Amino acid sequence: MMRRIDVLKTAFVVLCLLSAATAAQQIPTKGLGLPADKKILIVYLSRTNNTKAVADIIHEKLGGKMVALELQTPYPADYHATVQQVVGENETGYLPPLKTVIDGPDQYDVVFVGFPTWDMKLPPPMKSFLHQYSFRGKTIIPFNSNGGYGPGSTFQTVRELCPQSTVLQGFSTRGGLERDGQLLAIKDARAEEVRKEVERWLRTVGIRK
Repeated sequence: MMRRIDVLKTAFVVLCLLSAATAAQQIPTKGLGLPADKKILIVYLSRTNNTKAVADIIHEKLGGKMVALELQTPYPADYHATVQQVVGENETGYLPPLKTVIDGPDQYDVVFVGFPTWDMKLPPPMKSFLHQYSFRGKTIIPFNSNGGYGPGSTFQTVRELCPQSTVLQGFSTRGGLERDGQLLAIKDARAEEVRKEVERWLRTVGIRK
């Protein structure tokens, strides 16, 4: 009888420990905020300025340094020519050289990386950026605009390219559809909608001042 009681006591203790551990893992990030001494970098790639519109909203909310990602050799102005080039780069793993240089990347604690969805993948220039700079020990936060087909594998690729960083939940929203001649869509009333979406997302991941 005593042995059975001891077993029950042990089981109870283990259950309590497991419950405590689960509770710790489920502590919401909402409301934790961002310490004032944390430095923020917002790097974005934007062809039709929809991703830039999201970057502008993040910058409006959090401040920090904003940098547009540019290539040494820009993509063609023609949409279909760019699509063909990007498909080829994805197939071969080619990383286009960047014109953009980040001064003192180690000084930043939180790095937002923004990009459109190209070929349902992370655009090659953003792959170049994440290959070129090490953000070991930093917090990486991806954000995305797309033509209605979602982020594809972009967020997963960011996690794969930043294995020694903490990669938080990404943000994705619909922008324009260049294929159909729709360029900047995140403006006017749509911009206000996206601003509210971004605010909710920042609260969800606990990054807000």
